[in-house]
Amino acid sequence: MSILSQLAVPVIAAPMAGGPSIPRLVEAVARAGGLGFLAGGTLPAEKFVPQLGEVDPAAGAWGVNLFARQNPYHSLGQVREVARLLEPYFAERGLERPRVPEVDYDYGWDGKFAAVLDSARAGRGPAVVSCTFGRFTLEETAALREVGVEAWVTVTHERDAVAAARAGADALVVQGPEAGGHRATWTVETLPDLRPLSALVDAVAEVTDLPLVAAGGLTTPRRVARALTWPGVAAVACGSAFLLSEEAGTSAANRQLLAAGEADTETTRAFSGRHARGLETAFTRAHRELPPSYPQLNMMLKPLRGEPEFAYCLAGENYRDAKSAPAGEVVAYLSGADGADRGAVDDGA
Repeated sequence: MSILSQLAVPVIAAPMAGGPSIPRLVEAVARAGGLGFLAGGTLPAEKFVPQLGEVDPAAGAWGVNLFARQNPYHSLGQVREVARLLEPYFAERGLERPRVPEVDYDYGWDGKFAAVLDSARAGRGPAVVSCTFGRFTLEETAALREVGVEAWVTVTHERDAVAAARAGADALVVQGPEAGGHRATWTVETLPDLRPLSALVDAVAEVTDLPLVAAGGLTTPRRVARALTWPGVAAVACGSAFLLSEEAGTSAANRQLLAAGEADTETTRAFSGRHARGLETAFTRAHRELPPSYPQLNMMLKPLRGEPEFAYCLAGENYRDAKSAPAGEVVAYLSGADGADRGAVDDGA
């Protein structure tokens, strides 16, 4: 029986890399009847493994998200061009010019995957492991099943859904363009599909019978209620709705930006070198069409992140709906369990 059918509340706190999705948020969502996710994608193994042990199994079911291996660039020419573009910003601040860093294109996959299996064998592991930027192999899916863990794959196109299903995925997270954070395309070079989430869900449901999790822009009980009526959808994944929750690891600077609600969001490679939606800045407005340069650009920009011009606050297009409240209250609000209006829905509700 899928974990999706066992959830008391069909609300998932989407994994948000970079700080928000920490153990206390995972536990709070699980205790409220939903499913919380640790975001292991960008964490080095030495930080990820301790977090696995911090989640209290008694809280309820929870999940882990990992980033799939990225194919190395055939040439770093475009990445070097981006580094040169950054040089004036560094020079005017008296900083040493940026250099193209060496990166781990595997995101520490082997070590983190092994740690998940070990935690599951010890009876303290997640119920689900989801994969972003690619899919599991058949062997990896089998290894997860052997220890009682489901394999979910994030998709942004029906062709990815077909490939993930053939590799043995137990469920698919369908991410629409409304979502905050990185678009989960399977290559850095792929241009994101711009069909709205509802259309993507329809397309994916046409090619697979796997249970679907709808993700992107679902920040109110009305939007959640509507998504749960779409074909194949068994639950919704909400990220931005939890960014201001008390248990989230969202930085103080980003909490201030989100609470102010002054900035619009945009999708561009200028945040990190890979298409992502976040709060626009002077830098992203000036460089919307940067070439693929992930994760190098993200790493090169770190010395500048403290300035508003280079703020790194990834959030969905409806981020202004986020509430400063305990995560359990956010789960209740999204599900309508707190009495919030789940009536007729239009596209702007």
